[in-house]
Amino acid sequence: MKKLILLLLFIPLVSLGQTFELTNGQNMCMIGKGKGQDATINPYADKEYSYALIENIGLVEFKIRVESIENEIREFIIKPSDKVVVKIYRAEILYLDSLTLDKAEAKIMYTINDSDLPPPPPPID
Repeated sequence: MKKLILLLLFIPLVSLGQTFELTNGQNMCMIGKGKGQDATINPYADKEYSYALIENIGLVEFKIRVESIENEIREFIIKPSDKVVVKIYRAEILYLDSLTLDKAEAKIMYTINDSDLPPPPPPID
């Protein structure tokens, strides 16, 4: 019984983020193309928008690309050890793009709660 309780307490901690590797100049669709084509499951896909918290846990930078159905593209470079929050609307597609042949590593988590997001950086004087 104690093992079951510990397992149930541990499952939510494990599901908070998913880790991915990009190698050899790979591009990976995270969400937006549908079942069987997305690398992750956005539990908030039925909402108007959600946030993707993406952390670079590797040693090389990579690109985050968000495409709308109107082919508008937003792109962000994420350096090692950086975290980026991207607001994604229901009809948008999120990609992670490798910029080099070296292995890039990312951790991604989805939320709709502003309180789950890291605080914004301090203003630059």
